[in-house]
Amino acid sequence: MDLYNKIITKKEKIAVIGLGYVGMPLAIALARKAKVIGFDINKSKIELYKSGIDPTNEVGNEAIKETTVEFTSEETKLREAKFHIIAVPTPINADKTPNLSPVERATEIVARNLTKGSIVVYESTVFPGVTEDICIPLIESVSGLKCGVDFKVGYSPERINPGDKVHTLENIVKIVSGIDNECLEIIKKVYELVIKAGVHPVSSIKVAEAAKVVENSQRDINIAFMNELAMVFDRMDIDTLEVIEAMNTKWNALGFYPGLVGGHCIGVDPYYFIYQAEKLGYHSQIILSGRKINDGMAEFVANAIIKKLILANKAVRKSKVAILGITFKENCPDTRNSKVMDIIKTLREFGLDPVVTDPLADKNELAAEYGIDLVDISEIKNVDCLVIVVAHDSYKRLSIDQLDDMFNKDFRNEEKVIIDVKGIYNKQEITRRNYVYWRL
Repeated sequence: MDLYNKIITKKEKIAVIGLGYVGMPLAIALARKAKVIGFDINKSKIELYKSGIDPTNEVGNEAIKETTVEFTSEETKLREAKFHIIAVPTPINADKTPNLSPVERATEIVARNLTKGSIVVYESTVFPGVTEDICIPLIESVSGLKCGVDFKVGYSPERINPGDKVHTLENIVKIVSGIDNECLEIIKKVYELVIKAGVHPVSSIKVAEAAKVVENSQRDINIAFMNELAMVFDRMDIDTLEVIEAMNTKWNALGFYPGLVGGHCIGVDPYYFIYQAEKLGYHSQIILSGRKINDGMAEFVANAIIKKLILANKAVRKSKVAILGITFKENCPDTRNSKVMDIIKTLREFGLDPVVTDPLADKNELAAEYGIDLVDISEIKNVDCLVIVVAHDSYKRLSIDQLDDMFNKDFRNEEKVIIDVKGIYNKQEITRRNYVYWRL
């Protein structure tokens, strides 16, 4: 417990490696209790933090300005810390296999600057076995130190829900694990400094790794079921949301809804589980089926847009379509693995070039990475079709009349198409005005 005592008396520092939606809130919270180094290889991001700007909108600019976190992109600064938390993303490759490059690069950076007596904790989502079979050997190889003797390792899966101001870091139970009981106890007590909801220790690192992958796979499967229902009900001309609202009157209904499943967790983590299961000779059935359904929903929505344009007597290739929202979820600027990109891609295959707006997404990032030029919502005029994909609060506040102002004034309402993917507007009011309306 000597390391823990040195941390709380500020004689030793904590380093958080990876300052995105997970690492940055964690660094800010820990800095209220200890000395913290916040490291990221992205120099421009570090400069934003140093300037008091929060590009993630997770904690806000004021918290960034007031924090004592030492923001840096200089890896040698990590030598000042004895407790390292690696919180970098773990995406997938084009073939849906795990891409461990970010966590391996972060591991090498920490290993080059690791000192004896340190603890390294991983928060990045991985399949069971990665920490012990890949990361620990890599640390030993690069650092020349021996795990269990010179340093120790733990795993505590991140559970942050980007954009959620209720279920924040402090309010979500933290799973913790370590290579031995002494290490586990130190990790537990460090996280207890900031986690009000409590800490849940488990018996092994592999259990902790599995828990993270399974909790997101469970959500993915449940959403896939609702998406499959939505596709079937669409053929039956039954309103899916009305069915769900009726079903949810039962006390044990689960409360899941159909939708686009993107982002860096639910849309990715199941593939980590599937990959490892297949390496062990088991071919996933339920989880893989759920992934196929959810990965196909963007195309389903795009096809619904085309159908409704045709029903409104539109010449599809000449139609002007506007898409409201491009982030992977509401009230969050994160565009990683956003399925809205897939909708845009499919529409372009039909000869459409939709205009896109989003009040939270980074305009420069989208232009550089995806070739998408965001416009301000005030610039959306004379459209044939509005596609509201993301349920940002700012979109929920739009009245039907404000939506109408975006259409071509020469059109009758019967010629105006509203695609309300998340069902955030009043269906009865829209259909009463005779708009062509569709929701998932």
